[in-house]
Amino acid sequence: MSSSFASLHSLVTSFLDKEHDAQTRFLQELVRVPSDNPAGDCAAHGARAKQLLEELGFDVEAHAVPDALVKANGMISATNLIVRKRFGGGGPTIAMNAHGDVVPPGLGWSKDPYGGEIVQDAEHGPVMYGRGVAVSKSDFATYTWALLALIAAEKQGVALNGAIELQFTYDEEAGGDIGPKWILEQGLSKPDYAVSAGFAYGITSAHNGCLHLEVTVKGKQAHAAMPHTGIDAIEAATGILQALYAYRAELAKKKSRVTGINHATLNVGLIKGGINTNVVPDLAVFRLDRRMIPEEAGFDAEGDLRRVIDAAAAHYPGIEVGVQRTLLAEPLAALPGVEKLIGAFRRNAEAVLGEPVAAHGVPLYTDARHYTKQGIPTILYGAGPRTLMEARGHNSDENLRLDDLLKATKVVTLALGELLQ
Repeated sequence: MSSSFASLHSLVTSFLDKEHDAQTRFLQELVRVPSDNPAGDCAAHGARAKQLLEELGFDVEAHAVPDALVKANGMISATNLIVRKRFGGGGPTIAMNAHGDVVPPGLGWSKDPYGGEIVQDAEHGPVMYGRGVAVSKSDFATYTWALLALIAAEKQGVALNGAIELQFTYDEEAGGDIGPKWILEQGLSKPDYAVSAGFAYGITSAHNGCLHLEVTVKGKQAHAAMPHTGIDAIEAATGILQALYAYRAELAKKKSRVTGINHATLNVGLIKGGINTNVVPDLAVFRLDRRMIPEEAGFDAEGDLRRVIDAAAAHYPGIEVGVQRTLLAEPLAALPGVEKLIGAFRRNAEAVLGEPVAAHGVPLYTDARHYTKQGIPTILYGAGPRTLMEARGHNSDENLRLDDLLKATKVVTLALGELLQ
């Protein structure tokens, strides 16, 4: 360990230990402002986050997404926040992205989902509860205090070269098109590397893509006493669904080489149709979810599904079938140069956590893909336990162990410090 990095390590550890209570209060304030998506009215949370960041001394850029674009993405309001800090000359620019929008809390909570309540756990110490406390308002706090720690280290004479950008966005639950993608397409940021919200005990370097399709099957209504005079949309939809379910066996053969990801999948998650019990149904609609493994980046998964649907529909004369894409999220695949990010985070995570930390893939999809789409090496790393299930992300009683918040912040700070040295 160089003397410069040893100095950084000592300063970071001391600073973050002292600041942990302030960091915890910052996170509580973010949890207490609802930002459910849907409905996607996130302006109030953006305003509160901006205020809290400014109280910490940051200059905060607030980039309101045009209303027409917000509404086209099924939301009500969204403002992207950017904080920029330049250290010395040269060096890389590293974007740190976390999203403040969250899924609605739903039922089954034992705590107030907007309370930020802290409970002392016998095994894990203090645990904070609330919607978004783990996914991913926690990393507003992780990345903010990592930057504060680096600023404090620089004031103590640690030489750093490069720039850090905090990019806090509000549409991950709707796909990320008006968050990171919009920031990059507008030319508001051109980072060399990106780190997106994740968990502390693993480094995510790849994830699945996702395609959502809505399939509309139209027939002709008739009295149920004379079904031969109509064209049964539900019967045709059943045949199409059987073909899609049979196609699952073919998808199961598409195995991924990425640790943590198994194979391509297909799920039908919603179906509706018919008029009444005594009427031949003239309409059936269903929605499907197709997950693409990282190796399928660039593969025409939609075209493949359309061929299966069209072939099945051909067996039902008079039926009209429409297929509409409602979501396409490309897989996240490792890019050349990402090994530098992985190496810095792995070394420092193993030092802080005292255990092996591996790079892996996850079957989810995230905002991180927008950075790799622009050729920016990207990983996911942040505050949280080993699995989404432990954090109860997108579930009742979502929680974050505050010790994991502190440890992850130390890891992020030290890894960024290494990359800026």
